[in-house]
Amino acid sequence: METALQLVAFNIPYPADYGGVIDIFYKIKALSECGVSIYLHCFEYNRPQAKELEKYCAKVFYYPRKSGVRYQLSIKPYIVVTRNNDQLISNLSSNSAPIIFEGLHTCFYLNHESLKEHIRLVRTHNIEHEYYLNLSKVEPNIFRKLFFRIEASKLKRYEKALRNATQLLAISPNDNLYFDRKFGTSHFIPAFHPFSEITSKTGKGEYILFHGNLSVAENIQAVNYLVQHVFPEIKQKVIVAGKNPPVNLSKKLRSCPNVQLVPNPGSTQMQDLIANSHICLLPTFQDTGLKLKLLASLFSGRFCIANAPMIHKTGLEHLCHLADTPKEMIDAINQLFQIEFTSEEIEKRRTILEDNFSNHRNALKILQIIQNSNAS
Repeated sequence: METALQLVAFNIPYPADYGGVIDIFYKIKALSECGVSIYLHCFEYNRPQAKELEKYCAKVFYYPRKSGVRYQLSIKPYIVVTRNNDQLISNLSSNSAPIIFEGLHTCFYLNHESLKEHIRLVRTHNIEHEYYLNLSKVEPNIFRKLFFRIEASKLKRYEKALRNATQLLAISPNDNLYFDRKFGTSHFIPAFHPFSEITSKTGKGEYILFHGNLSVAENIQAVNYLVQHVFPEIKQKVIVAGKNPPVNLSKKLRSCPNVQLVPNPGSTQMQDLIANSHICLLPTFQDTGLKLKLLASLFSGRFCIANAPMIHKTGLEHLCHLADTPKEMIDAINQLFQIEFTSEEIEKRRTILEDNFSNHRNALKILQIIQNSNAS
């Protein structure tokens, strides 16, 4: 008997080049490798249709995402109301297979009458209202700041829709605790990712690396913090690498004599930058979800220095050096540049990462959750 699953994605999950779609793409791949026939429904905007997805899916459906000011006037969050489509609900209801809704974004039809008999899982990528509220705090543009603040308020009210899910799949232990306390149906399923084994090198690298999407306010805030408080106080070479850095950030980085900006690196170049660094420096001021760049750094890089919001309740605390203040970061950098990264460190990572963060194992956990839901 065929094991089938429907998955509703908030965007086209290929190429897998930013956090949310990385989790979706490698989840699809892992489930497919477990023998699951996947019917993928994805919203199409700002990314082209991807034939690569057909390798892992029985069928791929595309739906245009709506946009415009009128949707900002809805009582529903903009990220939700712009992802409603009559053809989507028709396709979902005509297939009896369980459904995974990716993020609160895709939950417009979670409580639809025609899906009452379906097993409906929601993959929570963040505590969305907290995420949007934090975005509003660091957004310099007054109109976008207002949009994020209003959206946060709408998302907080809309979150109660999750009570209509059969089960929730939280991306971090911290998020899992929050959702399980609120709805009692949450399971921790770590982020899916492109790594199957630890490839970190022993020895020493020559530079510190900060990497991430540089067009995202959260990462811009982190880089500005480092430029102001950390980079001027150290002598080591620093590389900042990521997508679409804004002009003003590029200008700030050029003013730091020990900092090199690598804009829009390809995936191979980014892997090389992580692998050859001595330290991945990973501060964040958002403690929701799990940052996939942390997993990338631990699977492929040497030492990782992170602050509490990056690693708090991730299960990865013991693999990183905690530094919350500029002085703690500077001291950790100077200390770690005196030592080599050893095979013992690699073994410690292997024990935690190749077990708890195995894509195959976590795909089987999702299938078990579905099976248990079927039985009940």
